[in-house]
Amino acid sequence: MRAYARVGSLLAVLAVAACDQNRTITGVPLDPPSDLSYELDPSGSPGEPSAILLSWAPSSAPALSSYRVYSSPTTSGPYYLRGETTSPTFHDAGVPDLQYFVTAVDDNGDESAGSNVVTVYTRLALEAPETLYSTSLNGAVELDWTDNAYAADPGAFKWYRVYSASAISDTLCDTDWVLEGATVSPAFIVGVLTNGVPRCYGVSAIDTLGDESLWSPLREDTPRPDARNVALYPAETTPAQAGLEFWDGASGYGLVVNAGSPAANFTVSQHADSTLWLVPGAGTTMQQYGSAAIADLTSIDYAPASGYSSAALQAQPGFGYVFQVGSGPSARYGAVRVTYVGRTFLILDWSFQTDAGNPELVRAPAPETGATVKRH
Repeated sequence: MRAYARVGSLLAVLAVAACDQNRTITGVPLDPPSDLSYELDPSGSPGEPSAILLSWAPSSAPALSSYRVYSSPTTSGPYYLRGETTSPTFHDAGVPDLQYFVTAVDDNGDESAGSNVVTVYTRLALEAPETLYSTSLNGAVELDWTDNAYAADPGAFKWYRVYSASAISDTLCDTDWVLEGATVSPAFIVGVLTNGVPRCYGVSAIDTLGDESLWSPLREDTPRPDARNVALYPAETTPAQAGLEFWDGASGYGLVVNAGSPAANFTVSQHADSTLWLVPGAGTTMQQYGSAAIADLTSIDYAPASGYSSAALQAQPGFGYVFQVGSGPSARYGAVRVTYVGRTFLILDWSFQTDAGNPELVRAPAPETGATVKRH
């Protein structure tokens, strides 16, 4: 069991240094505050909280006027007057001192003995999340990570904090870190993102006193448009609904186009035996993803670096297909999972990465990066 606070007893007479003068608090028949506790405000930088919130049980003195909060940067004193409040809580902004106690003051200005002393032990932080994974979504990114911080000490765990920053490259993050949110679950969806724009992500664990762990490994991810349950028909029977254009280069995604359109990245064709085939369009090559059916479109993670061909492939239910649009560094990648194949039409799910040269379609484990974490 971890020790979160150290309680010290104070004598009725406490020597306190306040500002530039020493003065004595004389114990009077005032009930002192009790049960002083604290919670830290995380900043994003482990071991550097942005503030501390003190809370205590109120004094029962009938002539109570206010409370005075004292702190010391060391465990050996002296203590300094930190502030005064009429509330049984006190929010102290900035990196907190090491120790705090509170007194009660009555209408005559008499001051009680001190409450218990709390010591701020930021070194008791939880474990950092061991891994971080991401799934590229349409205008969003799903993050999930190892729940080891909770598993190691469930009684001390409070929640996780999720941060993001601009990505300079796929291995380097900028320093403009912002808080995306907090969650008790080891998963989080960051929404309202711009497709094709990479961002970096990191996660920390917070304990019940607000101590913040080190960060997880950092992860870069790029959201991309997708759609589910798109129906296409054979060019031989319904040419107007036989082709699919992943992206028109502007605001159009997943456009169903005519089989003869030069914009079609692929079309559906029907062979004499009624089987349906995917036929790459001009400037597009493709390949089957793996050798068996896949569970979902999100099973397709990174587009393969090679193996693309302009040859048609039979559309098989549950199978995935990856498309390379263009070539070289400016190539873009799309993915398709066929969910149903009939004699006269098929249904598929698709995704497309608008970031040129980026093969990231869905998910990969977090690499260590050269990112610098911004100090708040």
